[in-house]
Formats: sequence, C-alpha cells, structure tokens
Amino acid sequence: MKTYFSQSVVTDDTTEEDYAPVTLRDSIEKTRQALEIAYAGFDNAVEFDLIDSYIYQINALQKRYKHLANLAAVETTPVSSQSSKHSPVRSLVSHVLG
Repeated sequence: MKTYFSQSVVTDDTTEEDYAPVTLRDSIEKTRQALEIAYAGFDNAVEFDLIDSYIYQINALQKRYKHLANLAAVETTPVSSQSSKHSPVRSLVSHVLG
C-alpha cells in the first residue's frame, strides 16, 4: 500500500516571505495539492468512517477549487495601450480546466 503524505521542515526562523499575502494562484495550487492528497488518502482508506471523511473532504476541496477558478476567470488585468495580455491566472485556469 502506497502512502502519499508530504512532510515539510519547520524552522523557527521567520522571513519576510512568511508574511507575504496569499495570491489567487497560490490558493489554487494549494487547493490542487490538498485535493491530490485527499484522493490518495481515499484510495488507501479501509475504514468506513475514514472513507466518509475523505468523501466530504474531496467534495469541499472541489467546491473551493471551483470557486477559486471562477474568481480567476473573472479577474482582469489593466489593459495597457501597447498590448492586451490576459492574466497569468486566467491562462493557468484555462490550462487546468481545459
């Protein structure tokens, strides 16, 4: 049985990066990673209560992901007079959602 859990190293040193505001792109990426972990946990669960827990978690994460994708689709960037490029988040969402 494979387990798909990630571990991170925690340090006491805080940097300015720790206080940076969370961007929409970061939220989408973190939600996608949490969804992958929840799917892996669901695939390896054997107890009924744990299976139910993963089902609720997956449903909640899917709704969060859909909400963030809708926000990213609505997000607009200021159009410069030289070019009319789309938001990088919009291209990420269109790539992920097809």
